[in-house]
Amino acid sequence: MRSHTITRATAETEITVTLDLDGTGAYDNETGVGFFDHMLDQLARHALIDLTVRATGDLHIDDHHTVEDTGIAIGQALAAALGDKRGIRRYGSCLLPMDDALVRCALDLSARPFLIWNVDLPTPKIGSFDSELLREFFQALSTHGGITLHVDMLHGLNSHHIAEAAFKSVARALRDAVEVDPRKSDAIPSTKGAL
Repeated sequence: MRSHTITRATAETEITVTLDLDGTGAYDNETGVGFFDHMLDQLARHALIDLTVRATGDLHIDDHHTVEDTGIAIGQALAAALGDKRGIRRYGSCLLPMDDALVRCALDLSARPFLIWNVDLPTPKIGSFDSELLREFFQALSTHGGITLHVDMLHGLNSHHIAEAAFKSVARALRDAVEVDPRKSDAIPSTKGAL
């Protein structure tokens, strides 16, 4: 089974993540940060990955540690669930429109983390959520999931729409990348023989 549960505890946060790569997009996410929970729900739903997150953190300071550390934990759980990556498609991409927003994602489950984030949100906050934390989440996910991740905003006026389009485009690209390739289900998707 391509699933994993991880618990990560620090002086700032305690986070448990359970994910199943062969799920149906079921989600149950509680981080104490409402907008972020909504984005994690989109990630699960559109990647068809079952995702449960329970996070408690130092929200009396701000949301930064909770958001970043959740990205770390999801990335670690994703990497563990993928194992040696035998049989996966490895690459995924998506061009996703949401009303005024258009966001493109391309990713490679390469074990070589790198984030290109060309997303300029027009407002510093989405409700009470700090817009800059979106990049922090995807940086942590990329680093700890071993993902080469490019996210580009091609158009957008509304910060909520842009953020949601970013999560959905990453989700759809991830869905393609983690799928088992029926033509190569027994092979590592690299000429090196390892990822």
